[in-house]
Amino acid sequence: MTLAQLIERARTELAAAIATRQTAQEALVALRSDPNLTVESVEAATASRDTADAEVTRRQEALDGLLAEEAREAEIAELTARTSASAPRPTGGARVTSEPEVYRQGGPVSYFRDLYRATQRGDRGSMERLERNDRQVLEQRALTTTDGAGGEFVPPLWMVNQFMDLARAGRVIADQVAQQALPGGTDTISLPRLVTGTAVAEQATQNSALQNTDATTGSVSAAVATLGGQQVVSLQLLEQSPVNLDDVLLQDLANDYAVKLDTFVISNNATNKVGLLNVSGAISVTYTDASPTLGELYPKIADAIQQVHTNRFMPPDKIFMHPRRWAAFLAAVDSQGRPLVVPNGTGQNQLGTTGGVISQGLVGTLQGLPVYVDPNIPTNLGTGTNEDRIIVLRSSDVILFEGTPRAEASRDQKFDQLSVVLRFYNYAALHASRYPKSVAIISGTGLVAPVFGA
Repeated sequence: MTLAQLIERARTELAAAIATRQTAQEALVALRSDPNLTVESVEAATASRDTADAEVTRRQEALDGLLAEEAREAEIAELTARTSASAPRPTGGARVTSEPEVYRQGGPVSYFRDLYRATQRGDRGSMERLERNDRQVLEQRALTTTDGAGGEFVPPLWMVNQFMDLARAGRVIADQVAQQALPGGTDTISLPRLVTGTAVAEQATQNSALQNTDATTGSVSAAVATLGGQQVVSLQLLEQSPVNLDDVLLQDLANDYAVKLDTFVISNNATNKVGLLNVSGAISVTYTDASPTLGELYPKIADAIQQVHTNRFMPPDKIFMHPRRWAAFLAAVDSQGRPLVVPNGTGQNQLGTTGGVISQGLVGTLQGLPVYVDPNIPTNLGTGTNEDRIIVLRSSDVILFEGTPRAEASRDQKFDQLSVVLRFYNYAALHASRYPKSVAIISGTGLVAPVFGA
């Protein structure tokens, strides 16, 4: 399904949700004039209206996300077209309509080899190719790099694309929170916030003073972290090998960076670098059970969702769990042996739906919220070091600031060994504590490793 089709589908679903909400609101208004009105009937109608409200909000956010992606693609296409249009045209009958990527998988030139020759030997051809590569990456990906000095270059476009798209399987949660480009020239990102608010009260008498409560302000800070790795290779391999190392080493470094960044978002616990599982003041829901069942866990998820509603006054929008926990949902059956989580469609007493066999990422829905599985959620927690966690989250309240990945090559450290150090790194900062009540963590002995079968 194309992006345009997804947008049209999202608009249709939003319109249907709005119509459902209107019907629920009209039913509530009509009920209030019923002479047989009861508290129970009002509560039921109000709950129906509130559920419809939440569905409208969810559909609107989904549509907004698709429209933002459409705008981003249009911006990239416009920038690419403008770049192609402004490029000098060759004389004669030939005309260049697009410039091929300097470094591409299986291509004739090696990024690492050029990086070494440019920084260590001053090779002009290598330097020109590196600079042309940087222009391609920055123009086509709309990225910026601010900390450039001493042989630092932006990795090839194919690797950046893979880092941004294909490598996402290793960073499920990191890709589902709000994303912003990391600004340069700072080691801490501080965001202002209200600590205590103003107040309103009924005026005691006419011409008497109104309530006057001064708001107090503060800030939340996120320190910039550096995530990086390096690889030592022989000079002979770099210079003489007919095989480019880029396809192997850059891919491996990018994949491991994706895993480490995701772990940083989930589990980090350093000052101003707090991951989701360690947010101070987050909602805690405990499920303690020596013989856990899906039927007992399901209300805990509902509790986590309602606590976000109650404390954040906005709905959560995503549920995250380890693949083994979702597998336990898929394995659960009722007393008649019927599955409780079924493929998309109708079922008997189903608690959720699954969209397919997926190792990492979006796998289905529970209680109207999309469920994502992420193997970077730890499974060694709790007193028995065998528990995982379920995270119910309003993801737009968590912001991940991320820079552009960088790569370097240096011979200085291993000069006497004819070795070259290849280095890959990036900067990131996480604001997970802006709204602690947007994060609900389900924990306890009910989340020990599940048992499958008799």
